[in-house]
Amino acid sequence: MSDLSVATRQTEDTPSVSFEFFPPKNEKMNDKLWECVKRLEPMSPHFVSVTYGAGGSTRTRTHETVSRIASDTSLTPAAHLTCVGAPSDEVIQTAEDYYEAGVRHIVALRGDAPQDKDFEEPEGRYTCVTDLISDLRAHRPELGKAFEISVACYPEPHPDSRGWEADLAHLKAKQDAGADRAITQFFFEPDVYFEFVDKARAAGITIPLVPGIMLQPNFNGLKKFAKMCGADLPDWLHKLYDGLDDDPDTRDLVTANVAAELCHKLSDGGVNQFHFYTLNKANLALSTCHLLGMKPAPAEAA
Repeated sequence: MSDLSVATRQTEDTPSVSFEFFPPKNEKMNDKLWECVKRLEPMSPHFVSVTYGAGGSTRTRTHETVSRIASDTSLTPAAHLTCVGAPSDEVIQTAEDYYEAGVRHIVALRGDAPQDKDFEEPEGRYTCVTDLISDLRAHRPELGKAFEISVACYPEPHPDSRGWEADLAHLKAKQDAGADRAITQFFFEPDVYFEFVDKARAAGITIPLVPGIMLQPNFNGLKKFAKMCGADLPDWLHKLYDGLDDDPDTRDLVTANVAAELCHKLSDGGVNQFHFYTLNKANLALSTCHLLGMKPAPAEAA
């Protein structure tokens, strides 16, 4: 733990935060999502993002969720847009639809490569996210200039990594194509982030590298996430959750405190922007923000 007490930290400058939601799969989950959105709205985040469904009803729910946030709340929505293997004209049309709905922020992502002939025969389809970023910037001057574009980055090598040199070159290419910021995959040791930033700056990457902070209280679920993206779960984290499988309230407390302490350590190193993967859990996001000294905006008088 740092020498600074929680009370001392809460007198310092409060950070800028953003929240990530995922689109609902059914009506019950839809109610939970909108409860989360409304509870987090008073925290005045820089933006909120909504993860992207690859196709069908999930993609439709993503668009509906982002459009509703734009029209029915004071929040600034950012729409995830995955592209690899997808027809380029279809993806750009989706961006057009978001623009018409009042959305001005895109999170441009590669997505999972499809295991079918579409990817083996990529003519007319995206094969990398840098092409999507370039197309967004080039497509219709008013649309290309209007969008703020965020991208993903990995402070630890992801499963498809070809080594740091290649990974950093790819991130630099996304920057050069027009990305405004990169949001990291989640991690739990501050040195992982700071060492990544040092490598990135040495490689000529100048855009903000916003740390992604995971709020997943289910440790079994967290292990699955970590395996998919190559994130390390340190031994001390295993010990903190040991014996809590049937104690969700304590898991929530542990999760919020782990996230806040990580943010405090990052803040000690000069970081003042954080992106929270909320999993649509308002209590955890609010608890973590409170531990960081953030207060909700006062309600407007009727």
